[in-house]
Amino acid sequence: MSESTQAWVAAGVRAVLGAHTQAQDAGRTDDVVALYTPDGVLELPGMDPVEGHDALREAFKGWAPTQPQLHMVTNTVVTSSAEGEATAVSDVVFFQRGEAGWAPLVVGRYDDELCRRDGTWLLRRRKTTYQA
Repeated sequence: MSESTQAWVAAGVRAVLGAHTQAQDAGRTDDVVALYTPDGVLELPGMDPVEGHDALREAFKGWAPTQPQLHMVTNTVVTSSAEGEATAVSDVVFFQRGEAGWAPLVVGRYDDELCRRDGTWLLRRRKTTYQA
C-alpha cells in the first residue's frame, strides 16, 4: 500500500472516530448508529456485547447525555490497513460537567475494526477497555 493510500485510510478512520465522539456527546443516537455496519459490535467491560443497529440504537439512546459531556479521543494509531479494512487503537478520556466544572470520570482505550462499504468507512467492532 502506498504512503498516500495509508494517509487516506488514516484520515478516513480518524474522521469516523471524530464523528462518533461528537454525535455521542451531542446525544445524536441515529448519527452514532449510522457509523456502524449493520452487524456492528460494541464491547464494553462488564456487559454483554451490543450487536447490530437495533441493539446499538437502544444502548446509545440509554446513554444519551443528561448533562454536558465530552469524550476526548486522542493518540489514534492506525495499526493496520488493507484495501477497505483498518484497525486502530485510541486513548479516550470521558469528561462530564457538573456544578464544580468539568471532571474526568473514565480513562480508557478503544480498539476499533473498521471497513469501507459503499465508499464510507464504518465501525465493524469497537472494544473499550478502562485503565486503572
